[in-house]
Amino acid sequence: MADARLTALQGLGEVLDREGYSNLVLESLMRKSALAAQERAFCTALFYGVLERRITLDWVLGRYSRQPVAKLSPAVREILRLAVYQLLYMPSVPEAAAVNEAVRETRALRVASAAGYVNGVLRAFLREGKQIPTPRNALTALSVRYSVPEELIALWQKSYGEEKTRAILEGAGGPPPVFLRGNTTRITAAGLRQRLAEEGVETAETDLPDCLRCTGAGDLTRLPSFTEGLFHVQDLSSQRCAAALAVQPGQRVLDVCAAPGGKSFTLAEEMQNRGSLLAMDLSASRLRLVEQGAERLGLGCIATRQNDAAQFEPALGEFDRVLCDVVCSGYGVIRRKPEIRYKPVTAASGLPELQLAILTASAGYLAPGGRLVYSTCTLNPAENEGVVNAFLARHSAFALCAEPVTCFPAPAGGDGFFYAAMERRA
Repeated sequence: MADARLTALQGLGEVLDREGYSNLVLESLMRKSALAAQERAFCTALFYGVLERRITLDWVLGRYSRQPVAKLSPAVREILRLAVYQLLYMPSVPEAAAVNEAVRETRALRVASAAGYVNGVLRAFLREGKQIPTPRNALTALSVRYSVPEELIALWQKSYGEEKTRAILEGAGGPPPVFLRGNTTRITAAGLRQRLAEEGVETAETDLPDCLRCTGAGDLTRLPSFTEGLFHVQDLSSQRCAAALAVQPGQRVLDVCAAPGGKSFTLAEEMQNRGSLLAMDLSASRLRLVEQGAERLGLGCIATRQNDAAQFEPALGEFDRVLCDVVCSGYGVIRRKPEIRYKPVTAASGLPELQLAILTASAGYLAPGGRLVYSTCTLNPAENEGVVNAFLARHSAFALCAEPVTCFPAPAGGDGFFYAAMERRA
């Protein structure tokens, strides 16, 4: 697994030192590597595990390292994080192997002078029984336990209370569950479950029609059923959001921030591929993902258009339904994109203004009597209820269809999500 460890170290450097996106970095590394399937799985577990547990790992290193973690060279720091992660969270890896490989990695990354230091830190950690020192401060203790920054925990405590914050933290780590949506224009949910079972994929029904939860799925995109367009991968909370739009066959529907296309596909299937759905996005390259997915699924009612969602285009006309899933801080999906949690909370302070602009432009497309859904994949009231309330205060022709919904992440459930359905009075 030596090459898997080195590949994980390379990926960590690109994310933590050069601010790459974890999913894109790993995807690129996997394309370029010659790792076998088992090595790929090991590399992926290491890569995402260290990203997710960085606060916990640095807390441990702060006790056993003579030098402050922040002053270590990036290569030595990532080698130590990788080794401590294996020692704490990967019981299948022999302790001696984790230490010896860490020492070997110092040579591979050209920091061989630190080999003795790396060995000493890890041996000291082992001698004390791999203890994680408990912080005295309650907020710090939560931060170390769940590897979430204190300021983000404080935001959730203020917004949702202690009990819900603890539930959010429990659902914010570990491998995210995999959900998929059956393509109802081609197969029933029961038929899809049988087909996937034949392909070796175990599934379970959810409380949402045509949504299945997969266990031990592996790479679903390699399955013949995926190639045949019988399903697409989409989180449970995202599917709930699409359902709130209540589309009907034959309607004219707009998805203003559509890429990579999961909600567009679900909406088109709910429309029975009848009517029209315009999927727009600022990125032309990401719109190609929508086009490829629609072609694979046989959803001919979907068309695409490059567009800045904050800019209203009167020439597009009116739509019966509008989905406005805006750019956001992403605090609801940190188990999928661990690096998001480490961004300062202040980095999201300018988002509500942009989100309100997108929502306002999107509302301009809605026909009288139509329905609009505003949504985010974050847990931050300023970006959620705050934006909806600001919009409604300025637009008396719009009203909520029901109370907005906040989906809290759960270990075996969907991601954190928010959506609010509104109607334009006839």
